Amino acid sequence: MDDPSLHTFEAIERAADAVRARFARTLDAAIILGTGLGGLGTRIEADVVVEYGDIPGFPLSTVESHAGRLICGTLAGKSVIAMQGRFHRYEGYSLQQVTFPVRVLRALGARTLVVSNACGGMHPLWSAGDLMLIADHINLLGDNPLIGRNDDRLGPRFPDMSEPYSADLRALARDEARAQGIVLREGVYVAVTGPCLETKAEYRFLRNIGADVVGMSTVPEVIVAVHGGMRVLGLSIITDMCLPDALEPASLPKILAIAERAEPNLTSLVAGVVGRL
Repeated sequence: MDDPSLHTFEAIERAADAVRARFARTLDAAIILGTGLGGLGTRIEADVVVEYGDIPGFPLSTVESHAGRLICGTLAGKSVIAMQGRFHRYEGYSLQQVTFPVRVLRALGARTLVVSNACGGMHPLWSAGDLMLIADHINLLGDNPLIGRNDDRLGPRFPDMSEPYSADLRALARDEARAQGIVLREGVYVAVTGPCLETKAEYRFLRNIGADVVGMSTVPEVIVAVHGGMRVLGLSIITDMCLPDALEPASLPKILAIAERAEPNLTSLVAGVVGRL
């Protein structure tokens, strides 16, 4: 499904031009809304909604709860574009395709990326419905979106990943969570390919290598954002507990229901952080 011609500087500019033609404001932030979190888009005062199918080179969302459109407008007084729906390796897309929208958002002027996701919790003292601030990540996707020829106009050949999630933005999120009385965990996110959920042995392995939560997204987008010089804030909703000795079967309806219950806190937190940028 990969087409290298889609990932060139020229292709990125073509896609960005298609959005600029409808929304030309300077961006304060870009936001990626993850599984079950599309409702955050309702808080944005939308000037324009752009369907992914109208943007050259954009993949199309194939996952339930991912609407597949850009919401362009204002959130907490700031100019934003939100991706209502993202892409995953398990859909058959290459990581270059998965991250193409991040390239476009960067070309549109976004210097800050807020990325959210639903994930499985492996920390025994946390609970389903908790929010987690991503402090760091582990890439177990077996791939990297930067593999291939590097275009120096997009970023350096060997980007530093010592702080993929901005310390300043994490401090801002912690302050905002305290001000709003929201419990905010902080930990390490590990990305796996999916789409199947993990076995008990795999959860033990992931926990032993230092992960607190597990998901199937986010890391490729963050790598490309850092490559492009963006600051990143990552937030997760823990939608199911993945404790090997007390593991219960998980289902998408159950995961979406927990994400929906936790979403008001996430929405309020993101709006508060964006308003303070």
